[in-house]
Amino acid sequence: MPPGLKDVAARAGVSIKTVSNVVNGYVHVAPATRARVQAAIDALGYVPNLAARQLRSGRSGVIALAVPELQSPYFAEIAGLIVQAAERRSWTVLIDQTDGQAERERNLVAGLRRHAIDGLIFSPLALAGEELTQRDGTPMVLLGERVWHGPADHVAIDNTAAASDATRHLTSLGRRRIAAIGVQDRASAVTAHQRLAGYRAAVASAGLRTDPALEMPVEGFHRADGAAAMARLLDAAEPPDAVFCFNDLLALGALRTLLSRGVRVPEDVAVIGFDDIEDGRFSTPTLSTVAPDAPRIAQLAVDLLAERLGDGPAAAGAPRELRVDHRLIVRESTTGATPRP
Repeated sequence: MPPGLKDVAARAGVSIKTVSNVVNGYVHVAPATRARVQAAIDALGYVPNLAARQLRSGRSGVIALAVPELQSPYFAEIAGLIVQAAERRSWTVLIDQTDGQAERERNLVAGLRRHAIDGLIFSPLALAGEELTQRDGTPMVLLGERVWHGPADHVAIDNTAAASDATRHLTSLGRRRIAAIGVQDRASAVTAHQRLAGYRAAVASAGLRTDPALEMPVEGFHRADGAAAMARLLDAAEPPDAVFCFNDLLALGALRTLLSRGVRVPEDVAVIGFDDIEDGRFSTPTLSTVAPDAPRIAQLAVDLLAERLGDGPAAAGAPRELRVDHRLIVRESTTGATPRP
């Protein structure tokens, strides 16, 4: 006979109600108690009866995550971390890719109840705050920069400050013609707008002149876009001596063009990216970057959703704006290889 709540409670030394609270993802359980119950669940191989739980609670134990593109290493990492955080609450995560298309995002938000989804963690690119209010009441947590002070809890980093930190790192190295790769004009490209603002602020604070010729537009945030933008910069009459790329994929593409043109990195051109994806840790040279606290973003998103699904005061409170820290990671692409002793 498979183990039940009673068996888990006996092994963990807690009440059946406490085990039920842990299994159902309630937030008001002490971390030490939650860890003890989870250890008992793992040891016994206890599997919740999802059908029975849904009948009792009206919950399916399933949440959805929607991101613009799963081929992006950053979004792939966030998805994996959210799955892990949800698993600790015995939740299943359904993942959808919207491609940043307004119609797909609209259909997603409108159709949650039909699919018995308890809640949604959503990184929109096309929809704005007003459109996100037109949903069926399913709890939602927003990620990214598209919507601020909107109709749902929101977790993001300070992109402007992070971009300024990256650019200031370049100015601190004595670089004077600093380019930006990743400029986008469309209204929905809020991430690009914020990173451009941070770049410009750091350039101005260093007493440097803003040069529109150094601000390279791109169609997307992919390697090919970065490679093409870097080629245009090198073909200019006055090439840059440093480049801030708005994500690591753009930076990796830029590094490839620099290598193919025989340009030394960082001696001739220093390069810094954004996101701290794994590829940048193994590129040649390794890539300096800005690292958002991705584990914290994922954990906060799941915790906020759990609070909205609970019975406490937070379930009906006003939407919250939470900012997550970032850090500058300096590697070979800006300071060169560390000499061996």
